[in-house]
Amino acid sequence: MSDGEFADDAPEVAPGSLLIASTALSAPAFARTVVYIIEHDEQGTLGVVLNRMSDAAVYNILPRWADLAASPRAVFVGGPVGTSSALCLGVAKSGVVVADQPKLHQVLGPVAMVDLDADPDQMAEVLAGVRIFAGYAGWEPGQLDEELADNSWIVAPGLPTDLLSEPSVDVWQQVLSRQPWPLPLLSTYPLRPDDN
Repeated sequence: MSDGEFADDAPEVAPGSLLIASTALSAPAFARTVVYIIEHDEQGTLGVVLNRMSDAAVYNILPRWADLAASPRAVFVGGPVGTSSALCLGVAKSGVVVADQPKLHQVLGPVAMVDLDADPDQMAEVLAGVRIFAGYAGWEPGQLDEELADNSWIVAPGLPTDLLSEPSVDVWQQVLSRQPWPLPLLSTYPLRPDDN
């Protein structure tokens, strides 16, 4: 049974959706990754990898944002593109209207891109937490469609909690396990199939 057999009723790629790496995707930059989609339109697709933590502490890179960063307070590798620049996603607190916050650009629901020039102390009043990413994952027009046709990715709805997952959580496994049957079967796929 291949990953592609599960994709018949898959949701469309859109801001706030997830791309879950299929078990067939072995490229080191994306194997067993979960990508949160920020933008998707006729000009291409932009997202960040949620489960690639770097060794760099937020405090060492953007010290003003360290207190608001979700645990683990590390910079995450958002993808192979633009790795020398930082991108920040945050989750608004309950009751906060994201559209009313000039330093936030809403992605979907309470999830927003955060202007890193903003005052973190003021942002702490409206955000439950942030995740800082170095780089991003990007696709030119049509490129992601080809990868989806090759069954490299499974599309699924994202949750705000996916962005701020605890360090002990295997995000790839967790996201797969909550999908409609039979997709949860893939969450048990071993990290090294040869060891099975």
